Amino acid sequence: MGLDKLVGIALDRIDPDASVIKRLISAAERNIADAHVTEISAENRFDVAYKAIMQLANAVLQANGYRTLTDKPGHHMTMMQTLNQTAGIDKQTVIVLDALRKQRNVADYSGDVIPASAVNECISHAENLLNDIRNWMKKNKPELIE
Repeated sequence: MGLDKLVGIALDRIDPDASVIKRLISAAERNIADAHVTEISAENRFDVAYKAIMQLANAVLQANGYRTLTDKPGHHMTMMQTLNQTAGIDKQTVIVLDALRKQRNVADYSGDVIPASAVNECISHAENLLNDIRNWMKKNKPELIE
């Protein structure tokens, strides 16, 4: 399904704002750095790494001229699942990122413990996504990050 078909259902059209996109990418970079702080709990490290993934997904969605309708349920899922269309992220990676979203929801709403392996996987995916988004932006929307 094209992004235009989601307008009014899960997305809204916007004019990309370079300052917002730069702030989201910078915030993701800070959150990835925070995720490496081993003195905090695994749950908090996972949460900030996941937050970085969402900020990056949001940045590239906005770079494409869309934002999620946050008053509708599922806006995190929408940002995650549109990464293939917004930044060319391969579908297998999107599936893994969506699984991390689901794991974060379970931890948030049930208090489940996050294993170290999941923390490391989330951090690794956040770092990879940061590199992918930077490269996509340089190639496709350099005016928004200069």
